[in-house]
Amino acid sequence: MKVLSLNETRAALPFDQLIAALDAGFRTDCTAPLRHHHFMKTHGQPDDVLLLMPAWRDEGWGGIKLVNVHPGNSAKGLRAISSTYVLFERETGQHRLILDGGELTARRTAAASALAAKRLARPDSSRLLIVGAGRVGANIPQAYRAALPIEKVDVWSRTEASAHKLVEELRAQGFDASPAPDLETAVGNADVISCATLAREPILKGSWLKPGQHVDLIGSFTPEMREADDMVLRRARVFIDTEHAKVESGDIKTPLDTGVITETDIISTLAHLCRTDEYPRTSADEITLFKGVGTAIEDLSAAILALKTLSE
Repeated sequence: MKVLSLNETRAALPFDQLIAALDAGFRTDCTAPLRHHHFMKTHGQPDDVLLLMPAWRDEGWGGIKLVNVHPGNSAKGLRAISSTYVLFERETGQHRLILDGGELTARRTAAASALAAKRLARPDSSRLLIVGAGRVGANIPQAYRAALPIEKVDVWSRTEASAHKLVEELRAQGFDASPAPDLETAVGNADVISCATLAREPILKGSWLKPGQHVDLIGSFTPEMREADDMVLRRARVFIDTEHAKVESGDIKTPLDTGVITETDIISTLAHLCRTDEYPRTSADEITLFKGVGTAIEDLSAAILALKTLSE
């Protein structure tokens, strides 16, 4: 059994191949149960969360990801998410590969976001706004550059120092990147707005949006978390990664529960778009929204790609 470090996991998952692998993975029959959420109370802090995400195919491969989400870690100078992924042979159950789950998650999350944008955003979208300067947000520009003609990247974070740090990293990678001191102004300038935060209250307002934009919501993975207000949902044509988003994310579940949107307002899932090879944008002026909560299908597809990459 091979064990990959963070850097080895990163090298095994190049974004152009990863986006293609996720597209193919959504077209393949795969069982992915609703993830297990276990909430661990921490006095005086937000709940810590233990996530278990299994997926398997009838033949070939299966896998499971163990994720610990500890929001209070930021005050300790530690990452909020720790994770490990195990890939196993479906026929025998033998473990074949262990990957750094945090790096796999960050890269497959960014790749799924880019895959959705490739199908939903204007093809000429060139200016990207990253809201949140954490691990996933840092991967978004590279992933999007593999899917759209991104030329300019703006970064906004509640912590100014974090935004400046990410901007410097992006500049070192060859991006034309700048910190965005004012979120409303930055939203107005963007073609694509990608939110990758742990926000529990909306930080993106629908009144800021302009025609033709694509909104990408990554952060909310529990019903108590939310990045976009009701007007964002009302103004956009809404797409989700899988049906699980309707119950797992506050960005979709809360508007459904309160009647802000209905089931019929959710146009399709990314899985369906891939299986039918659809590009459903109807005009250059419409606003599209993609809400991804992440799915074990993506994890499994990424792990299979990593094993293939190592074998070449």
